[in-house]
Amino acid sequence: MATATETTELGRMTSPSAPVAPPLVVTEKAAAEVKRHIADHLGSGTAEPGSTLYLRVRVQGGGCSGFQNKLDLDPKYDEKTDHKFDFHGIEVVVDKRSMLYLDGAVVDFHDDLNKRGFTVTNPQAKSTCGCGSSYSM
Repeated sequence: MATATETTELGRMTSPSAPVAPPLVVTEKAAAEVKRHIADHLGSGTAEPGSTLYLRVRVQGGGCSGFQNKLDLDPKYDEKTDHKFDFHGIEVVVDKRSMLYLDGAVVDFHDDLNKRGFTVTNPQAKSTCGCGSSYSM
């Protein structure tokens, strides 16, 4: 039962004065790669100089198993619909609906012979499709 100072937000207890705990972790290696991408965008003129780009992590419906993770650089942050977290010097934005699906997830970056790119490992995934790009919960 929620107290007078707590609210229930999509099944999670929140308090107006307490910050929301991050549902996910972004590794230092992934944060360094995001910083490089942000610098490239700002340097190439595809983003407004002096603007802030956030790493947006979200879960959307799709794929052959039902859910897909999506990572984007986003200049928008809405206090009403998003939560913002800091990991290793980058600001990560997660919408409130995606918070329900990302609890315990890890965003990492791999750069080796067999794999290059970002991965999101989600312990809540019950099964994944054959190519690994979508999962069910």
